[in-house]
Amino acid sequence: MILYPAIDLKDGQCVRLLRGEMEAATVFGDDPAAQALKFQAAGCEWLHLVDLNGAFAGQPVNAAAVEAILKAVKVPAQLGGGIRDMATISMWLEKGLSRVILGTVAVENPDLVREAARAFPGKVAVGIDARKGRVATKGWATETDVMATDLARSFEDAGVAAIIYTDIDRDGAMQGPNIEATEALARAVTIPVIASGGVSRMEDLIALRDTGVIAGAISGRALYDGAIDLAAALRALRA
Repeated sequence: MILYPAIDLKDGQCVRLLRGEMEAATVFGDDPAAQALKFQAAGCEWLHLVDLNGAFAGQPVNAAAVEAILKAVKVPAQLGGGIRDMATISMWLEKGLSRVILGTVAVENPDLVREAARAFPGKVAVGIDARKGRVATKGWATETDVMATDLARSFEDAGVAAIIYTDIDRDGAMQGPNIEATEALARAVTIPVIASGGVSRMEDLIALRDTGVIAGAISGRALYDGAIDLAAALRALRA
């Protein structure tokens, strides 16, 4: 199971939100590229980047910070937030991003996801963010009647590289991930599922790994707070 350290970007700074609330942002640093280098030095295999402003604006807002990260590190990075058309997808992949995450458009324009997955094999992931099983879009501000499992299944034949599943109620709350829901989703589809939201201690990572079906886990606040030591966690997951 791959551990993805998260760098959430708001106004050019590294932040973490509590349950997706922009007003509940804690700033952890004003040099995202330096933070990315720290994660790389600890041995991470991937980085998970989120343009929080972009998720609300529907277009890239923290592009300068993302580009600085891409220039600074050698490890691959995936990015979500404000990526809603082919031009933006192409732009980010040309700039060296390894994978784009499509969230809102996966609900509003699923054909774009299919088109992008065909055009860029292995480089398109779907971000499914849910409250009580129902998908939320536009930076989690808009709740839908779409069930997370139904949305995931609809992309089974699309060739997407991964599904990033976030339980919004757990995100940033340091209360543990929703292992049951994430495992259920991973067993419902053949697409690799990456868990996000609530990973707050080493035991959470081990529990996710021990399901045997979850391909990755994203952690942010726990790494910044020191609740999880990244280097030690990476060693444990490789053991």
